[in-house]
Amino acid sequence: MSQSAPRNSQNRYALPAVLTFSATDPSGGAGMQADLLTLSSMGCHALSVITAITVQDTAGVEAIHCFDADWVADQARCILEDVPVAAFKLGVMGSVENLQVIAEIVADYPHVPLVFDPVLASARGDEFSSQAMIAAMREMIIPQCTIITPNTPELRRLADEDDDDIVSIHMEILSKRLLEMGCEYVLVTGTHENTADVVNSLYGIGGRIRADSWKRLPQSYHGSGCTLASAVAATMARGLDIPDAVLEAQEYTWQTLRAGYRPGMAQFVPDRMFWARDEMDDEGNDDSGAKEANEASNNAIESGLLGSV
Repeated sequence: MSQSAPRNSQNRYALPAVLTFSATDPSGGAGMQADLLTLSSMGCHALSVITAITVQDTAGVEAIHCFDADWVADQARCILEDVPVAAFKLGVMGSVENLQVIAEIVADYPHVPLVFDPVLASARGDEFSSQAMIAAMREMIIPQCTIITPNTPELRRLADEDDDDIVSIHMEILSKRLLEMGCEYVLVTGTHENTADVVNSLYGIGGRIRADSWKRLPQSYHGSGCTLASAVAATMARGLDIPDAVLEAQEYTWQTLRAGYRPGMAQFVPDRMFWARDEMDDEGNDDSGAKEANEASNNAIESGLLGSV
């Protein structure tokens, strides 16, 4: 008779648990659904606290309904009393009240890494965060963060909304402003910059730690930022140090984008389970699309488009 695996901390099959706070996305491209898929794909047990529900598709957000802060707190406290977590990941928090209770909760776990994806607006420009929420992020969330993963528009808004010359200020200077607020690292993604390749830069209090260049893909993606931040949380939960965690998370994210697909009529979504797809279909016929994508990825690696710069 087979014997089931033990259900306690000595279970050698246990996966590191990551708790994500985020809003839902019915399209499955971003938000909570993106977090759960990414964390599971990267070998973690995904725990979830829903902060809001949205009406959205692959084009954009039509409406958002925030949960009451007490519901957010109750979800988190209940699961945290049961399951030890190896990392936290924050996405859309929905309201100042939700942000405040989340800040109080993560403050009780100062030794657990905290990854913050500051989703201030959708790719289409739908706003997720008010001025009051951004101010609360600066005061209550950023000082507790292990790492923040803004794109360049988000970095500019978080660093200083009132600076008339904010667009001309170098990313390292803006990152330093966030670091001075108390976070340990800032990973700035270059997807919104007008560059041939996408360059992502990791900054610490001593300056730039690493910069990685990735071949810019032609499509527009729904959920790439959620995927990257969740991947960073997963790699940190598995024990990698920050530079290695960031590199592995970027490599994973780029592969999900390279293998991305278009489920609806608008943006592509990352394929977080790309590694599970067979290159051959059930009849043994060659899947030329997958083959071409793999060849493109290999060429990019060999030509040095992927890796540190």
